[in-house]
Amino acid sequence: MYLKGLSPEITAEQRETEVNILHISDLHFGTRHWEGNDETLLKKLNSYSPDLVVNTGDNTSDSLESEYKDAAQFLNGIDCEQVISIAGNHDKRNMHSHEYFKKYISHSERILPLNPERTDKKYLYLQRDITRLDDHFTDLNYIELINIGSTTVLIICLDSTVLYEDEGYVEKEILKSFSQKIKQLKYDKSLLLIHHSILTMDKEPLRSSFYVTDFVRKHQVKDVFCGHTHRLDLQKSSDLYLKNSFTQYMVGTLSSSNRMGNDNQFLYLENWGTAEMQIHVIKIFLNDGVMTFTEELI
Repeated sequence: MYLKGLSPEITAEQRETEVNILHISDLHFGTRHWEGNDETLLKKLNSYSPDLVVNTGDNTSDSLESEYKDAAQFLNGIDCEQVISIAGNHDKRNMHSHEYFKKYISHSERILPLNPERTDKKYLYLQRDITRLDDHFTDLNYIELINIGSTTVLIICLDSTVLYEDEGYVEKEILKSFSQKIKQLKYDKSLLLIHHSILTMDKEPLRSSFYVTDFVRKHQVKDVFCGHTHRLDLQKSSDLYLKNSFTQYMVGTLSSSNRMGNDNQFLYLENWGTAEMQIHVIKIFLNDGVMTFTEELI
């Protein structure tokens, strides 16, 4: 017996769940937030009815609590049950940054290093006797396991940011912790969120990109989402020896006012992870206070 509306050749169990992803980044609420109308932008974002929204960092300009509040209000205006956000370098400007991020952006349980004494990431731990903070561990690493229809998606949220700095670094002990937890999970698809690119070099690069790339291949992650540079860059990496490949989606910025033009954009991945996937690049333009959009299908 076949379900109504399905082709006789495709059963309900065989039919792959459609997953639609909206990719946004670099909101920069605060001094670098643009003059565009956020309500107009939200209306445009919500017109795509995504199953999952991934936000790859720089929610604030200077990681002030007021900026985090504004960013949270905007993100809460996105009409999607699954909005997953990570931190960017601008979200780590002061010693309270990680506390504000946990309070306003994500309440998920953080991944901790298996061997704290072996870590070498700068400012990973603040001196408790000097800062007098209850939480002196500054990294914001998470695992999210969500269900979309019959598909279970593993989302690896990897903190590449370093407190007070713009360049990125990922602690190897954290990658070990991720690996240990991932082995215990069952999922159908996986993706990784990281603020800094692991493929594209820029003036503020990820210094440990080799280890992250190795981690991605080890766990057969097929899609990496990032931001940081404020420009669009879509790349596919193939290892000819290991016979492994993954795609990196680096999107521009939603709200930075320091550069206007093609860098203001977001991505919509329709039917992500299937042979029918289509990538929509939505560019945002602001002229005399009027926001307009163009859409390009890749």
